[in-house]
Amino acid sequence: MKRIFLNAFVIAGLGLAFTGCKNENKEAEMAESKEVATAEAEAMEFKVDTTSSVIEWKGEKPTGTHTGTIKVTNGTFMANDSVVESGTFVIDMESIEVTDLEGEQKTNLEAHLKGTVEGKEGDFFNVTKFPEATFEVTGVTEQEGQAMLQGNLTIKEETKNIVFPVNISNNGETIEITSEEFTIDRTKWNVNYGSKSVFDGLGDKFINDDITLKVNLKAKKA
Repeated sequence: MKRIFLNAFVIAGLGLAFTGCKNENKEAEMAESKEVATAEAEAMEFKVDTTSSVIEWKGEKPTGTHTGTIKVTNGTFMANDSVVESGTFVIDMESIEVTDLEGEQKTNLEAHLKGTVEGKEGDFFNVTKFPEATFEVTGVTEQEGQAMLQGNLTIKEETKNIVFPVNISNNGETIEITSEEFTIDRTKWNVNYGSKSVFDGLGDKFINDDITLKVNLKAKKA
């Protein structure tokens, strides 16, 4: 079986999509889906604490920036000491929240992102049809001393393998995981609304393809 060796700076995460822009953050490397990592029989199980785990997102367009969060509904690591051998995480797409707006503006943008507005279901995530996204660990690499987590990210039934920077602390009972900020191109998961790379004639009414993500996870020994 495949074993993924991680040190104190390594692991975990997941991804999600929304509207964003390219910036100084690390752009996640992307490829087609890869073989999912498996764990040895003696590995210990760590379950994600969903009350302490959140994904932060930031998206930009010419007229401004929006920020928000999304919840992790469940997840599991299999690990031996500092060796994390596999992991799978489920993202609750129905929990998308906008944090930079209030009142009706906040409610309206959240409804548009979730696809609960009649006639606009497919603009972004269509959570009625696709209520969950998933991330499955496939490996870990190192670039210039930085641990990079690799995994299959599935959104709207489209799966791509992405690689992004991660850090971890492990006291034997709890694993706390944070990613560095990184970007992904939302159009690779068919989230195309307002994209200049997909639609012509948008002028300055476009939304940038890239998004900025930051993953914060806590997992407790089962």
